[in-house]
Amino acid sequence: MNMKNPLSFQLNVDDFLPASKEEKESLSQMRPSIGFWKDAMRRLRKNPVAMVCFWIIVVIMILAFIVPEFYPYKYEEQIKYSTYLAPFEFSEVEQARIDAGEKLFPHILGTDNLGRDYAVRVMVGSRVSLLVGLIASAIILVIGSVYGSISGFFGGWVDLVMMRIVDIIYTIPDVLLIVLLSFALEDPIRNLANVPGFKWLNTVGTGLISIFVVFALLYWVGMARIVRSQVLTLKNSEYVTAARALGAGSGRIIRKHLLTNCIGTLVVTTTLQIPSSIFTESFLSFLGLGVKVPMPSLGSLASDGLNGLESHPYLLLAPALLISLIILSFNLFGDGLRDAFDPKMKN
Repeated sequence: MNMKNPLSFQLNVDDFLPASKEEKESLSQMRPSIGFWKDAMRRLRKNPVAMVCFWIIVVIMILAFIVPEFYPYKYEEQIKYSTYLAPFEFSEVEQARIDAGEKLFPHILGTDNLGRDYAVRVMVGSRVSLLVGLIASAIILVIGSVYGSISGFFGGWVDLVMMRIVDIIYTIPDVLLIVLLSFALEDPIRNLANVPGFKWLNTVGTGLISIFVVFALLYWVGMARIVRSQVLTLKNSEYVTAARALGAGSGRIIRKHLLTNCIGTLVVTTTLQIPSSIFTESFLSFLGLGVKVPMPSLGSLASDGLNGLESHPYLLLAPALLISLIILSFNLFGDGLRDAFDPKMKN
């Protein structure tokens, strides 16, 4: 065999031969390249507990937002001679109508002390609690992400002052503030409710408005701290330096680069904040600081059911079990999202 002179500049023709099938297969990727969101959703779908909780949440939302619109009874409708009916029980008047050939929809969860169908009240109460949880979490997300990103990005004395404000807010008792706001906002909200376009304030009452105000004033501090820690880690990255070199302003860097790269953390934290908000609203409604009667919420239904626990336990069990199911499902689904968005969990 002729050996090529190592000092020669002549090219070896064998180096330019087409690759064999075996060589091509050895260079193939073990897994096709996919994006961050698609990869996270793939890992989430492989988590059976998270997916079961997701579908439970979907079913509860359908029952809360869609079914009451087609349900034969209304949440404020009082049915004569139908107080404290057991589940699937009819009153004597209703039974007589059924014997006469009329078809009546059963009271799936019975009725309360005023003869109102309890199933539709539980569904509407779930709607109120879910709306409070979703709206409050959105408020917390907006305020906390903006505040935390500004604090972490600018650092120095700006970060020092802003974080000391957060520490002070942590010391404010939230329940006491809600009680004070309920009394302070009562007259302004009553006057505002007389203005056309604000009649809906008569339905929700001052208690629910004060809950939203307190969430906006107090509950965003946890989100702010999480976002601040993420921004402190990311602000020295190469793409941030490149954006500065290209003349991007601080607002654009925070909005387009830092918060965008924190989106996984924001989604997970917001999902885990929803059950906390629902529990807070249920607890305050249980104390009588929630929505205005006759509008129900799960907390107020549980409070009313507690009075007849011995004689009518289903009035307490239904809202209490639903509160537990909603909070557990959101928590487990949030844990699944956290694992899906964690790069260390890739498989």
